Amino acid sequence: MSSAMDIDEHQIDEGLYSRQLYVLGHEAMKRMATSNVLIVGLKGLGVEIAKNLALAGVKTVAIYDPEPVVVEDLGTQFFLRASDVGKSRADAAVPRLAELNTYVPVRNLGGRAGQPISLDVIKNYQVVVLTDAPLSLQLEINDWTHNNGIHFIAASTNGLFGAVFNDFGPKFTCIDPTGEQPLAGMTVSIEKGKDALVTCLDETRHGLEDGDFVTFSEVKGMSELNGCEPRKVSVKGPYTFTIGDTSGFGDYVSGGIFTQVKMPKIIEFKSLRESLKTPELFITDFSKFDRPSTLHVGHQALSAYREKNKRLPRPRNAPDATEFVAIAKNITPPDEQLDEKVLEELAFQATGELSPIIAVIGGFVAQEALKACSAKFHPLVQHLYFDSLESLPAVRPLEADVAPTHSRYDRQIAVFGKSFQSKIANHRQFLVGSGAIGCEMLKNWSMMGLGTGEKGIIHVTDLDTIEKSNLNRQFLFRAKDLGKFKSESAAAAVTDMNPDLEGHIHGYQEAVGPASENVYGDEFFAGIDGVTNALDNVKARMYMDQRCVLYAKPLLESGTLGTKGNTQVVIPFVSESYGSSQDPPEKQTPSCTLKSFPNVIQHCIEWSREVFNDLFVKPVQSANSYLSEPNYVETTLKHGGSQTEQLLQIREYLVSNKPLSFEECIVWARLKFEYYYNNEIQQLLYSLPADAVTSTGQPFWSGPKRAPSPLTFDPENNIHLEYIISSANLHAYNYGLKGHTDRATFQKLSAAISVPHFTPKSNIKIQVNENEAAPENPVTDEDVTSIAASLPSPSALAGYRLNPVEFEKDDDTNHHIDFITAAANLRALNYSIEVADRHRAKQIAGKIIPAIATTTSLVTGLVCLELYKIIDGKKKIEDYKNGFVNLALPFFGFSEPIAAPKKKYGETEWTLWDRFEFRGNPTLKEIINWFKANHSLEVGMVSSGVSMLWSGFIPPKKSQERLPLRFSQLIESVSKKPILPHQKNVIVEVMVSDENDEDVEVPFIVVGL
Repeated sequence: MSSAMDIDEHQIDEGLYSRQLYVLGHEAMKRMATSNVLIVGLKGLGVEIAKNLALAGVKTVAIYDPEPVVVEDLGTQFFLRASDVGKSRADAAVPRLAELNTYVPVRNLGGRAGQPISLDVIKNYQVVVLTDAPLSLQLEINDWTHNNGIHFIAASTNGLFGAVFNDFGPKFTCIDPTGEQPLAGMTVSIEKGKDALVTCLDETRHGLEDGDFVTFSEVKGMSELNGCEPRKVSVKGPYTFTIGDTSGFGDYVSGGIFTQVKMPKIIEFKSLRESLKTPELFITDFSKFDRPSTLHVGHQALSAYREKNKRLPRPRNAPDATEFVAIAKNITPPDEQLDEKVLEELAFQATGELSPIIAVIGGFVAQEALKACSAKFHPLVQHLYFDSLESLPAVRPLEADVAPTHSRYDRQIAVFGKSFQSKIANHRQFLVGSGAIGCEMLKNWSMMGLGTGEKGIIHVTDLDTIEKSNLNRQFLFRAKDLGKFKSESAAAAVTDMNPDLEGHIHGYQEAVGPASENVYGDEFFAGIDGVTNALDNVKARMYMDQRCVLYAKPLLESGTLGTKGNTQVVIPFVSESYGSSQDPPEKQTPSCTLKSFPNVIQHCIEWSREVFNDLFVKPVQSANSYLSEPNYVETTLKHGGSQTEQLLQIREYLVSNKPLSFEECIVWARLKFEYYYNNEIQQLLYSLPADAVTSTGQPFWSGPKRAPSPLTFDPENNIHLEYIISSANLHAYNYGLKGHTDRATFQKLSAAISVPHFTPKSNIKIQVNENEAAPENPVTDEDVTSIAASLPSPSALAGYRLNPVEFEKDDDTNHHIDFITAAANLRALNYSIEVADRHRAKQIAGKIIPAIATTTSLVTGLVCLELYKIIDGKKKIEDYKNGFVNLALPFFGFSEPIAAPKKKYGETEWTLWDRFEFRGNPTLKEIINWFKANHSLEVGMVSSGVSMLWSGFIPPKKSQERLPLRFSQLIESVSKKPILPHQKNVIVEVMVSDENDEDVEVPFIVVGL
């Protein structure tokens, strides 16, 4: 079984939980690793919850469901196969669930069909999750758990409806309600008084809210605040807040850093029995503000109907629905209004099960169970009711159309009908990416039967191969798949889940982009109905967005960041495109801050990442270029700026510091330590002494500028020694030398190295803010020509090459993250900044996006609910929803997509979806004349890609030569490149002016070649 120790050994060292650790942290993961979770009921929802909990790393997942597998179960329970029909659900699914994570045992509790779970079993578990259970069983179990310190969750799905109830006991302690990094900032003044006002630097807002708590460090004068008990904040403005009484403290002099302290929150939960009477309802969609109260009654009425009739209401059966609504009215308090249309739909869909709704509710519930285990993030209080009725087809199915067909899709047919199931089966979709979101997407599609019809198809592409760190989040993959292409393995996995996909799903390894337009070109896009992105970078997203605009295809977009997720739907001729609005660019740390004035550990880690390139990548590449490229020196000499430094690096790496043994690499590492952490700091303090003042007489080293101090090398100091070990091994790699990590040898050799005395120079300029130009300080007294002359002849080193390091964050044996952690922490010690652990350094240096399976599951479910609408062909913008979620808070937000902005020329309105189309490879003159004749527009310039094909300013002779050319000839003539065989169309842009000689914007042009 897993233990708290396993979290450190296996999940960090082997990288299995690396992305999740950035979401939850070590302490929460350790609490989870000691928690046993019981799931009662293994229909689609139970399987989804169990899957997410096993991936997350709880101690044990126990399953109770002795009911037999029926054919309809295959439509949502993705671990079941046709051969399992007749077996108990738990017997069939548990072995496959257990394969997900070798550190999480999945126990089958057995039992007999028709026998409910007993209270004797429950007492061994910290969390009990009931799925699709009768209300009477929920009440019985919850009465016991509420009084015995066991966390309780009940959840269900019925067609497009989902419900969740939480009871974590009378006094549940939530250690960290938001999971956000604690805020911190620098102070410029702290008043002395009964309600002391703290003023922060003007550069950054403090970000605090009333009721937050802070403590202080590095305060001079009012030292009583340093390390004080957390003080409650009252916000007075974006840069000011009060902290209570400081009248008995010393007088404030300068400095100080405030740090937010996360305070535990005690949450009081009511039992289910009490909560049914006085519910606390969580709103998932504020456009349906009144719906939760109706559904609160509706789900009670479902249990009452099932208890009375020994079954649920039949699909689209009007008498059953009428009886059900009557039961709901009897439950309703006299003064409360019910939405009878919503209740009727709940009755119509009661027997339905949909994979997307299961993904949404299952992801949410699994995260709530993790909150119960870890005490991290704010749990749901207490009832959640979710629906996506807008996903129903515009033409509602009749009762005959939803009758069972004895197929795996019957529970989806119960909601949408056979006709719509046929549309789902014959849909054609292109999935770009088969990582975490891609795996979940394919799982849902296989359960829905997407693309399984005669005309249906699923294309999936991903150029990556499967690594061990993928196994925790990309659940279609197993250890046996390591090294294989993701797209092929994912396609095979979902075909095993649903054999109807055989021959209807195709995996590709070509990345989307201009280079693969021979693969994903006109013919390919003509054969699909839409695109779903499952990407992790903006560049590829933007490219696919442009392709979808060009070919007028719907695009489904989504992304996750830890517990946060978003979805966007792009509908041709209706909504804006993905590229119509962009996030602001990520704020860059000024170079002067990284070079001389770091004040937080992030600055130190960014700096160490740059140093990594400066030591082990760039100079090695330059040396190799010198050895392999003719006239390299002459070319370098022509360029101003850094050519002297570049040539000096080549000489260092090929002559003066070229090691012949690993011991020489240790000497080199020791001297680099001295250079960065002693000499450079001495030089900075010589240029800007500790008592330096600004032009206004203020101390220079104040506020965000922290005065550094040089480090004296100590071979007994672990951080010092880690730097030498990692540096020496990386330097040895550059030269193909074998290294080692014997600490005793490193301590002995590094202590004996003689280090030259350093004398600061007086002609060194320091860039003190980002508005100043970076100074060009002399690096040597030698001229460039003499340095070039001192380099060895490339012919004398024929065939010799160095090995540049390719940064890889996930290999714990390559010393990359070891170096960055040690280098950053030494820099932090220089500036009295708190050091980072390896985990934090890896996240920042590797730009790792935190991820957790629960968010991925939920976001993918939301995307698939929009896919139903696309398949139905909905055209109104109000039919669609963009989604925003944060499972930590928790928070759901939905909004209509933004309409495609309208532009205008003359009296003609157009949007980004419009274009002019010309077929038959017309001449340039024909297109220019067409604009004049049909729109009274004068063409001034014509371009395609980077080629300017024609303009009114080119010489008349050249203009007369180009005007009669066919477009294919024109493009080949101007670009000097042949048109490739797969290019059937070309995108052209024109600059035009109207009759008043005013420039106007018009749609792009598609010219058929």
